[in-house]
Amino acid sequence: MEKESMMDSRSARKHEVILKAATSAFLDKGYPGTSMDDIAKLAAVSKQTVYKHFADKEKLFAEIVLATTDRLDTTIDLLADIPIDASNLEESLTRLARQFLTTLTHPQVIQLRRLIIANADVFPDLGAEWYERGFERGLATLAATFQRLADQGLLRIDDALLAANHFSGLLLWIPVNKAMFTGRSQDAEADLDRYAAAGARVFLAAYHC
Repeated sequence: MEKESMMDSRSARKHEVILKAATSAFLDKGYPGTSMDDIAKLAAVSKQTVYKHFADKEKLFAEIVLATTDRLDTTIDLLADIPIDASNLEESLTRLARQFLTTLTHPQVIQLRRLIIANADVFPDLGAEWYERGFERGLATLAATFQRLADQGLLRIDDALLAANHFSGLLLWIPVNKAMFTGRSQDAEADLDRYAAAGARVFLAAYHC
């Protein structure tokens, strides 16, 4: 039993090493430009070992893409748990906006977003699943928060999901477009602070009772 446990542990570690190497290779060379040989070399394992863990390059790519949605779960939970102080609504929404911005403008998230878009024609179902399990879930969480505030008489909202899209658009339009078109990494902290504060302020100008 102990020997099997050790073997399972080694296999799990090797699995993670391959995933890390593949992520680096895909982000560096793109999907078409990356081979299983490249991944094996970067992971310092044999190509047979890579195929033992992943049947083909497509399945490996899919696991990497969808793993990012698991990491977004923590942020989505944080968004749901951020307390909203009715006496200082703008400050609370600014804090929520900053958390949202920090996650969705993380350099690796931006790189993966670019990679998914570049391969959307080849893997449309994968792109749709990433959107649904990641960004769409975040929007639904925001919508639930805004609906709760509307029920308390703090916001004037007819369509909570549309309001969530407006809120995220105010926050992400500048930094995400800049990153997508220029390839630059995440904006400076001061810029993200400014986007969060301005986004919350404009949102309240439209939706505050």
